[in-house]
Amino acid sequence: MIAYDLQCSNGHRFEGWFEDSEAFERQKREGLVSCPVCEDTAVAKVPSTFAIKGASGNLPSDMREKIALAALGRQIVDFVEKNFDNVGADFAREALKMHYGASEPRNIRGVSTPQEEETLKAEGINFVKVPFPEKKSDDDPEPA
Repeated sequence: MIAYDLQCSNGHRFEGWFEDSEAFERQKREGLVSCPVCEDTAVAKVPSTFAIKGASGNLPSDMREKIALAALGRQIVDFVEKNFDNVGADFAREALKMHYGASEPRNIRGVSTPQEEETLKAEGINFVKVPFPEKKSDDDPEPA
C-alpha cells in the first residue's frame, strides 16, 4: 500500500491509500478519487510535509478531525445511496408492508413524518435516521 498526500482544486488536502501508483492513476482517470470535503475530482498528488524537515504545512488536529468526519459522512451517504432503494415519502408504508410479509424484505431509504415514525415504533419496526446533506442543484445560487 502507498499513502499519498492529495489536494483538490479547492485547496483541501487529504490522504489517500492505494495498492500502487498505477491504482491511483487508474482510479483518478475513472473519477473515483474525490475530495472528502467538497467531492471535487480534480485531485493531484502534493509533496508530503512528513518528509520535509520543519514543514509548517501540517494541519491542526481539529482540521484533520473535520476532514476525517467529512470523509466518513460521505462514505456513509455513498453506501446508503448505492445499497438502499429510495422509496421517498412511502418509507413507512414500505416498511410496514415488509414487516407484515406483503412485500419482500429489502434495504430501503426515504422520509417519514414524526407520526409515521411513532407508528413504526409501535409496530416494533426498527429503523435508523441518518441525516443526509442536501445535494446542491445546478439552479442553486452560489453562497455569498
